[in-house]
Amino acid sequence: MEIYKGTATFPGIAIGRLLIYQRAEYQIRQYLVSNVKKELDDFSSARIRVKEQLEALYEQYQGIQEAEARTFLNQSKLLNPGSFQRAVESMIVSEKVNASYAVMTTRDELTNTFRNLEDPLIRERINNIREISNRLIEVLGGDSVKIDLGDEPVIVASESILPTEMMEMGKEKLLAIVTYQGSSDSHTAIMAKTMGIPALVDIEPGEDWDGAQAIVDGYTGTLYVHPDEELKKEYEIRQKEDLKEREELLALREAKDETLDGRQVKLYANTGSLDDLNNVLFYGAEGIGLLRSEFQYLGRENYPRENELFLAYKKIAETMGDRLVVIRTADLGADKKADYMDIPDEINPIMGNRGIRLCLDRRKMFKAQLRAIYRASAFGNLAVMYPMLSSEEELDEIEKIIDEVKEGLKQKGVPFKEIMTGIMIETPAAVMISRELAKRVDFLSLGTNDLTQYTLAMDRQNPLLRNKYNDHHPAIMRMVQMVVEEGHKENCKVCICGELAADTALTETFLRMGVDALSVVPACILPVRKAIRNTDLRK
Repeated sequence: MEIYKGTATFPGIAIGRLLIYQRAEYQIRQYLVSNVKKELDDFSSARIRVKEQLEALYEQYQGIQEAEARTFLNQSKLLNPGSFQRAVESMIVSEKVNASYAVMTTRDELTNTFRNLEDPLIRERINNIREISNRLIEVLGGDSVKIDLGDEPVIVASESILPTEMMEMGKEKLLAIVTYQGSSDSHTAIMAKTMGIPALVDIEPGEDWDGAQAIVDGYTGTLYVHPDEELKKEYEIRQKEDLKEREELLALREAKDETLDGRQVKLYANTGSLDDLNNVLFYGAEGIGLLRSEFQYLGRENYPRENELFLAYKKIAETMGDRLVVIRTADLGADKKADYMDIPDEINPIMGNRGIRLCLDRRKMFKAQLRAIYRASAFGNLAVMYPMLSSEEELDEIEKIIDEVKEGLKQKGVPFKEIMTGIMIETPAAVMISRELAKRVDFLSLGTNDLTQYTLAMDRQNPLLRNKYNDHHPAIMRMVQMVVEEGHKENCKVCICGELAADTALTETFLRMGVDALSVVPACILPVRKAIRNTDLRK
């Protein structure tokens, strides 16, 4: 028996066969061609077809996890006219070779050139080029790149697994995942959490693992390869208990979010598309604490029209009924953009013109969304929240636009409600002026993902920092406490809607700080509800 210790990113127990997954890198035979134009035309047709495939995959999976499904869009952009296309076409013309061989060679040259660079953005780009190259080769007559895990569910182990690969593997075929690269905050870890699959990182797959029996303990971060019968029986019992506990959690779907000493806490859901609404209702969330509205702007060729936005918000409002729905205005920019937006490239886009900054630069887009939200407010219980706000001057501009929107609706006789407004606290600047902001809105919502990386000056996706990135850092806890205290001085409610909200090890800490509400992905609602109901603030 072999025992390996890693980091658990999602709890649970899995027992089954290991499958070593390696990304396909097809080798294509080179041959000289007499009709270069035909090869160029074939390559052009393949680009169009693969682009359509990727856009269809985005539409199919955006309801599972918007941020991860967006990778398909990023890949489709690489198929637009650019350096990759020019490199392939140049090789076809200059060397008179078949298109599939030119794609393979360009892929390999780029991979080898940037193989040792640790910049996470470059690594992501290279991974995307690998994926689109394999798809192009398939369309051009190479082998299929479909991921086949076999007939039975398996524990997949790999150096790394991309979120897009997990989507194609499918939840029904995955017992658990084990990777060497990644972190508890990586897109792949978040995808595992969304799928409800136990996941471990920091474990390098062994060459002889393929087909071996294994046990994944997603509570302790332990992987057992070739477990003995005694340990296997022990874990089979624990797995039954785990399943029983999950059934007990399901019994909490209609339970109150109330501590043992009677304090009531609001427990909301984070959603990224219309497809999440059924899960929100199934798990008995108080409402939606964070609706990421970017899903309406991505994966398309032009800006959504106001009426299209209105109809989506109206459907959400009607579906949720009296439950609160907090719509975050479009948090675009950085890695969330589409070609039609014509957003300039930036040296450091994560710290660039994104969120409310971009919206205030593009007022026509912003006003259309705000009008749609206020129109839909007549059909339910909506609220609006602004991302990445860091100054009162930005709030001044927003309030002027809101006044213009409401005045315009009144003049046209369009009914709307006076809805609550809130601010995402995602920067240290917003923390430091949280009392001033709280005077002007109804609620503050801590976006702990961005707040943590901006406070620690660490990119949470950077593999070099995975052992240094600490979202439990005392500075983060003090910032949460400060926002709660400053918000409450102005009778302003405070919510946490980042990944930390789902960390049940911190639930009691947040409640003792006075946090009024938590908003988590639907799959985490019941575990957090259990943690709330097991907390006694009198002790």
